[in-house]
Amino acid sequence: MDKFVGKRLDGRYEIREIIGVGGMAVVYKAYDSIEDRVVAIKILKEEFASNEEFQRRFKNESKAIAVLSHPNIVKVYDVSFGDLIQYIVMEYIEGITLKEFIEKNGNLSWNESVNFVLQILRGLQHAHDKGIVHRDVKPQNIMVLNDNTIKVTDFGIARFARNESQTITDKAIGSVHYISPEQAKGEPTDEKADIYSVGVMLYEMLTGTLPFEAESAVSVAIMQLQTEPKLPTHINPLIPVGLEQITMKAMQKDTRNRYKSAAELLRDLEQFKRDPSITFENNYFVDDSPTKHMDNMYFEDEEEAKEDNTKSPIIPILTGVAVAFVAAIVVLGIFLINTLTGDTGKEFSCPDYVGQVYETLTKEENEYGFKFEVASYEHNSQYERGVIIFQTPTAGRSVKRDATIKVIVSNGPEYVEVPKVENFEAAKAKATLENAGFTVVTVEEISEDYAANYVIRTEPAGGSYMPSDTQIKMFVSSGEPTEYIDIPDVTKCTLEDAKRIIEREGFTVGSVEEVDSEPSMKGYVVFQNPASGGEKAGKGTAINLKVGSGVMTYTFNLNVALPGDYVSQYGTVSVWIDNKLVKESGKMDIWNSGNTNFEIVTNSKTVSVQVKLSHVNNQYDNYVTYLIDATTGTIQTSDTTRHNYPKYVQESDTTSSETTTSETTTTSVVQ
Repeated sequence: MDKFVGKRLDGRYEIREIIGVGGMAVVYKAYDSIEDRVVAIKILKEEFASNEEFQRRFKNESKAIAVLSHPNIVKVYDVSFGDLIQYIVMEYIEGITLKEFIEKNGNLSWNESVNFVLQILRGLQHAHDKGIVHRDVKPQNIMVLNDNTIKVTDFGIARFARNESQTITDKAIGSVHYISPEQAKGEPTDEKADIYSVGVMLYEMLTGTLPFEAESAVSVAIMQLQTEPKLPTHINPLIPVGLEQITMKAMQKDTRNRYKSAAELLRDLEQFKRDPSITFENNYFVDDSPTKHMDNMYFEDEEEAKEDNTKSPIIPILTGVAVAFVAAIVVLGIFLINTLTGDTGKEFSCPDYVGQVYETLTKEENEYGFKFEVASYEHNSQYERGVIIFQTPTAGRSVKRDATIKVIVSNGPEYVEVPKVENFEAAKAKATLENAGFTVVTVEEISEDYAANYVIRTEPAGGSYMPSDTQIKMFVSSGEPTEYIDIPDVTKCTLEDAKRIIEREGFTVGSVEEVDSEPSMKGYVVFQNPASGGEKAGKGTAINLKVGSGVMTYTFNLNVALPGDYVSQYGTVSVWIDNKLVKESGKMDIWNSGNTNFEIVTNSKTVSVQVKLSHVNNQYDNYVTYLIDATTGTIQTSDTTRHNYPKYVQESDTTSSETTTSETTTTSVVQ
């Protein structure tokens, strides 16, 4: 039995079991009797306790983690460097390593891969901002919690980059499959070494394989220096091009071509997450042909020259003639076969199907005879359900007739429950919301009921379901107000004047939202919260503003009565505003003598609305034109053209974003 299990350290840490063994330390699960919590304790192995190098590295880890406080980095609670035992007390994590996660699941979806890497980078960026480079980033040092939260661990060979220089004795300490080329050569390293390692991990998550494999660690290190990896799409064609470009830029051997910081890489990943069809200018192509070294080329040429001097020149000539003759016969045969079968082998530039509805492609004939196959369905907030968001081969690539186009189809936005983070510490709440996929905007607000730096509420509220990329406003308490003062009235002020007045009077500007307004109020404040009216509020309170857009939005609810024999005579009902088609019922395949409803949005006060019945042969047989006053809801028939079935009943229930009109006018047009 282990000598520490069952023992108590420093009178407070009860060692319960071993949960991990590393190269220089053993990690135990323990109970902190003072804080009443389960912790993880990393104890330096006894054989290394007297080794100055290992002591230095062990102290470096505690020194590194102690200055870090981030939701995606394991927390350190306590350190001890006694003569007999040296240990670090850390946050206990329920989960598995990212390496185990990959081995269990194989290659991950690109959505999941991006989610993991974003969290890893946020943790690393925090460390880099503190001047700390991890230098051993690998899946074995990344923990995946049950809710898919990521924790970066093991800063054992971390360096304070701004205070300590890299030495030759530390070279190539990290796992050889993930170390950067500069680490493999023992050169000085900075934040870009961690970026390279993140790129390798992203490559592994997307493809299920490592970029470099060999029989020995030395061979892998040499490949890190000299060999270009196979493009991820050559292994998994469904990887979006933009994500491949990000991966390859992170893995550039020359640090000048690599991402300069975690923040820069985060920016591109966030941009890709918003639009998976995006591509980037800095594309790095890989030459898959073997590298030819000049010394080998010279040697081969020299040997060939010697052989040429000993051989008769007649043999190569006859061989060349024979080969040319056979090649001509083969080409002629292929030409005749293609001619007889009607297949000339012509290649086409693959069209761009991204953004098109998948069902329409599979039901309609296409001129190339392509077949379409769904590789997967993915949630995506940029594309409606059923719309293609990615294809392979990609647009512009050469494809032959009857090729199969594999596509990824949108399942629409993924609706996720907004975590309830009220009364959470702000950093923890922000991480919880971001890990759920949301973006977070923090707004400070004075509060008597919540301690400073704790969350008061979120908008949308916790427990509601929203698309995963929704922006969440998180209102955080700035503490109790020190003084109550009059709230200024800034309505009818320009936004710039309103901000100046609010700050001058001792308040802060909260959210600013553009809303519908009359043209005369464009750029002016039309609403504020809290309102003025002689009310007081704590000094520093945020005042939220609504600013006029100068445009009013009006909604018409039209109800069109259909002819009795609608199906036999007509195909569709359509509504036109100012000669532009805005709504169409779609063809109906059943008898329908009821009503068809249309909701129409316009920015004009007065519009000309034309309701048309389209015959089955797509000829417009009947239409009625109305002039509608959006502000009052009144309608007036301006022109009626009657053909076979002109009977309409058209109702207008008109509302605007600011005003609802209760008046409803019904107009009947009878032949």
